[in-house]
Amino acid sequence: MSFSLDTPSAQTLKSEAKSLRQERALAGETLSHGAALEAVARAHGYRDWNTARAALPDRVAVPFQVGMRVKGLYLDQPFTGLLIGVQLLGDMQHMTVTVTFDTPVNVTPTFMFAALRHRVVSTIDRHGISSALRGNGNPQMILKRA
Repeated sequence: MSFSLDTPSAQTLKSEAKSLRQERALAGETLSHGAALEAVARAHGYRDWNTARAALPDRVAVPFQVGMRVKGLYLDQPFTGLLIGVQLLGDMQHMTVTVTFDTPVNVTPTFMFAALRHRVVSTIDRHGISSALRGNGNPQMILKRA
């Protein structure tokens, strides 16, 4: 059985149960829909399907996807780049993103020397704004679709 790498949702588990039934049918075994749901729920660490269904949202909408072109501000410096990692956090409202910049971003406030960043990791909300603030009160990162 294959599992999706996204945050589990009730819809994800239902899809996995359907795949499990199809795999078993090809092997000549019959498996009821309910039994498949129970097996998938246990595989994800839930006691049974009802427990999993109560704990999981119907669907998880993530506004940012791996491979998406993005732009925004990092430490008040404009950037464009590629999202190479997205992990939805447990509260389903924040995500950790990894961005590779097209052009390295200088993160020092002075031009006496340069500290260039090629790739950064930041935690943002569903609107693309980090809760981490700079000393001037601005968000560490503001992320938008390019």
